[in-house]
Amino acid sequence: MYEAMLRKQSVNIRQMSKNRAEQVGYYRFLENDKVTVSELIQSLSEHCEQQVEGLHVLAVNDTSEINLEAHRGRLKAEGQGVVGNNRDIGFFLHPTLVLNGENGFPLGISSVQLWNREQSRPSKEERNYQKLPIEEKESNKWLVSAAKSQNYLNAGGAKMVTHIGDRESDLYEAWARIGDGRREHLLVRSSQDRRLLGQEKSLYKYLEEQPCEGTYTVQLLAEPRRGQTAREALLAVRVARVEIQRPDNLNSQDYAPSIFLYAVEAKEVNPPSGQEPIHWRLLTTHEVVCLEQALKIIQWYCWRWQIEQLFATLKLAGLNLEATQLESIEAIQRLTILALSVAVRVLQMVEGRDNPAIHASVAFSDEQQQCLLQMSYSLQGRTSKQQNPFPCFSLPWATWLIARLGGWSGYRSQRPPGMPTLIHGLRQFESILLGWKLAQTLLVCTQ
Repeated sequence: MYEAMLRKQSVNIRQMSKNRAEQVGYYRFLENDKVTVSELIQSLSEHCEQQVEGLHVLAVNDTSEINLEAHRGRLKAEGQGVVGNNRDIGFFLHPTLVLNGENGFPLGISSVQLWNREQSRPSKEERNYQKLPIEEKESNKWLVSAAKSQNYLNAGGAKMVTHIGDRESDLYEAWARIGDGRREHLLVRSSQDRRLLGQEKSLYKYLEEQPCEGTYTVQLLAEPRRGQTAREALLAVRVARVEIQRPDNLNSQDYAPSIFLYAVEAKEVNPPSGQEPIHWRLLTTHEVVCLEQALKIIQWYCWRWQIEQLFATLKLAGLNLEATQLESIEAIQRLTILALSVAVRVLQMVEGRDNPAIHASVAFSDEQQQCLLQMSYSLQGRTSKQQNPFPCFSLPWATWLIARLGGWSGYRSQRPPGMPTLIHGLRQFESILLGWKLAQTLLVCTQ
């Protein structure tokens, strides 16, 4: 079934199926109670385990929701729950996307958590949420992901692991339990102005008063929803070693009174009038004492954006998972795990489209590569500007050809092909591949 998804770049059972019998078989597989979600996740994690030997990897965590409200009247009642607005039917998805720490290339998924909320439950005030141990909060997802991922990444021989999360993961419990300061580290974007032990100043004020280590520029894309215009921004970088104080609501028997971390601030200098300045504050267990180390930390955090691309590939812009016609929550969860594998492959094409050192075998079989080779001449133009500039059988070579099938012009002056173009190209390629395979078959005539 996974191979069919990969071929069709779709999770729509009807689109994936060659005939009615295959369609029925896929439905039976997904509805089969003997096919457990945990087993599918384990298979995904074990595949990732095989990709990390000798590497420093970034284990990027984030949460998305699979909203199934449009199917409320059709879904079976068993296993139903609500998502973030506490009204719509669906479930939460919290994967860990593993990247190569040297170049940010996606290697696989090391852990996945799925859950939903009860349709009626007490409010945070009624549950005395602040006083609950981390194990009884949804926030525990960050600690669980780190522990499960670390097991697989250690087994795979990873040289070092840096767990990366957004502001939601800025938890004292995480700082206390994740990372050994040598082979396992933590990097998150700060969400709160913490107290520092022995300091009258809080974290943000203390960091702001540190000397500037240097500056660097970034190209910002326009974001109309946030009122952000496209521009080149100059950012000043500051670093500091800080000792954050344990929050009052945590038990002193379970948590140390303070934890040493390194803080990195990147703040835009003289932003245009009417534009919100770029301002990042990052906390990490990695040592950061100079501009070079700070820029490396910032780059690692910027690569976190790839998990947002992963979610986009799963949803409307890509595989359109939320449009599935399956009728049980558990079957849709099984489908989600399988779809994650396909989404990673698409992401690998997007992220590897300019790196000729990556071989096409990352995303294409030997047979598919041979088909691409034979059709490559018809996809190239007459001028040098429309020639495939990448080495044959490299991933960007294959991606260039798929993008051409998806409608991309091939001109380097155009924006590089994105996820929708590549998904469309892959669907076109599947049809061509089928005809090519038939043409390779020797026909034997008998009288």
